[in-house]
Amino acid sequence: MQTALYISVLIVSSCGLIYELLAGTIASYLLGETVTQFSLIIGTYLFSMGVGSYLSKYVEKDLIPKFLEIELAIGLAGGCCSAILYLSFGQIRYFQIPLFLLVILIGVLVGLEIPILLRILKKELQFKELVSRVLSLDYVGALLASILFPIFFAPKLGLIRTGFLFGILNAGVAVWGTWALPLKHSRMIMLRAQSVVVLTLLILGFSFSDLITYYSEESLYTDEIILSKQSRFQRIIVTRWKNEIRLFLNGHLQFSSRDEYRYHETLVHPALLAHPAPKKVLVLGGGDGLAVREILKHKSVESITLVDLDPAITDLFTEHEFLKELNDESLRNPKVKVVNTDAFVWLEESEQIFDVVIIDFPDPSNFSLGKLYTTAFFHTLKRRMNETSVLEIQSTSPLFARSSYWCIERTIDSLGFYTLPLHVYVPSFGEWGFVLAGQKQIRFRKEFPEHLRFLNIQEFESIRIFPQDMSRVPVEINRLDNQALVRYYDREWNRILD
Repeated sequence: MQTALYISVLIVSSCGLIYELLAGTIASYLLGETVTQFSLIIGTYLFSMGVGSYLSKYVEKDLIPKFLEIELAIGLAGGCCSAILYLSFGQIRYFQIPLFLLVILIGVLVGLEIPILLRILKKELQFKELVSRVLSLDYVGALLASILFPIFFAPKLGLIRTGFLFGILNAGVAVWGTWALPLKHSRMIMLRAQSVVVLTLLILGFSFSDLITYYSEESLYTDEIILSKQSRFQRIIVTRWKNEIRLFLNGHLQFSSRDEYRYHETLVHPALLAHPAPKKVLVLGGGDGLAVREILKHKSVESITLVDLDPAITDLFTEHEFLKELNDESLRNPKVKVVNTDAFVWLEESEQIFDVVIIDFPDPSNFSLGKLYTTAFFHTLKRRMNETSVLEIQSTSPLFARSSYWCIERTIDSLGFYTLPLHVYVPSFGEWGFVLAGQKQIRFRKEFPEHLRFLNIQEFESIRIFPQDMSRVPVEINRLDNQALVRYYDREWNRILD
């Protein structure tokens, strides 16, 4: 019995951490502010476990059947949590209510597990041996779950199916217990009947996970979803309405095919025209290949290196029928080399020098993204540039996130770059900003490439003029140790969205 119970400790501890990770991941996907959401979820979950551990002292009789009932309850609540959260987000105004109710419920139940299990096993071993074995297995199970969740379960199974799978494992512990542990016959029959009901529900949920995912996402997006994929790093959604294609990453709009040319022409061509003869171009982010499409319009360009973290994005925009048409199959061009890795790490390891650097990172909505806008990042990038090199970076909205925009500009300026602020109106986004920078005073060639849909000499002048409501404001420099930009960004966009 001891060995079997120890194995159950390993399983239930893995399940408990997976439920915590699922809640934190879903909250960060749907609500943003990753650090805040994970901090609140972890804190609430641990507090609830403490409450459960305290309440365990009131469980005085029938420890084995009550332990098995708790396992069934955890399996049902934890297994269904992802599905419930996704389905409720589009239907309930205050999504945080079901989110934290589920976290508290699961946390209390998980908190009851180990104290009751210790009391079941106390006659089998000395107390010090018992505690050391049970707690060490508990932590090993948590370690396994934390390693496998981002590497395998989330990207391969998805969040909803992962929840049901671990719910099945939790309920499986209860089913095993009805055979392996001493129980009264009547209680054993009742527990097995309960187990059949719970397992049936969880197996049905696991089997229909794709359908649940489809309906939950349909309620979040007004247009038809033509592609839904969970990568190791993010949730990828592509929608279509008539001829308009939209890409969403973790629920955030990345582009609309109706007007993305305004964004990408402004992101790319000022930088290429600010260099006398650009040959080697580096693109950081921009795995959709749309910036690469614009770069290829410059005949002097000989090579383009695209560094994007997520291979799922670059693969989609290389292979998918609709998506590769949007970028004119730019990622298949022999001039283009795609590297899937962290841009910061790649810059530190690379020894290449580039004429032009185009940076198309997501907005700095969390600290992991905010580091890509810090002095440390731009200092590293500067080593990959020479005195004639130029860079251009998307810099969020100077209208809706004014301090954020000027924080990016000031951060680049603080490293000795000459900067030129730019902005453009993109109907899907609103007013959007960019910062062009070089190590010399910026001068432009007037040799616009052919087949541009938006940018011309007249527009080129207008995108440099900032009206009063987007003009410069005093801001801090964004450093790794203060991440001022993330604070500005959260404050400004939350104000708009609220």
